[in-house]
Amino acid sequence: MVALQIRDVPEDMRDKLTAIARERGQSLQAYLLDVVGDEVRRHDNLAVIQRLSGRSFGTRLSVDDVLGALHSARRERDETLGVPEVDQ
Repeated sequence: MVALQIRDVPEDMRDKLTAIARERGQSLQAYLLDVVGDEVRRHDNLAVIQRLSGRSFGTRLSVDDVLGALHSARRERDETLGVPEVDQ
């Protein structure tokens, strides 16, 4: 593992970060490592989205097929829960 160092952090910012870390039950170092890790994961996610954005992902299902499955599942759920049928 390597060490990262941030210089010239204003005291009020450090105090706020320390308070956030404390609220999460973490040390400041553990909290900041989580923040950096989250940023790296977001960047990785954006790279995947950009890579896939030019592709076409379709389905062979029609809108009617999808709506039929949705209505059927809702009807089954309502019957299971004993929800009275509503006329539309």
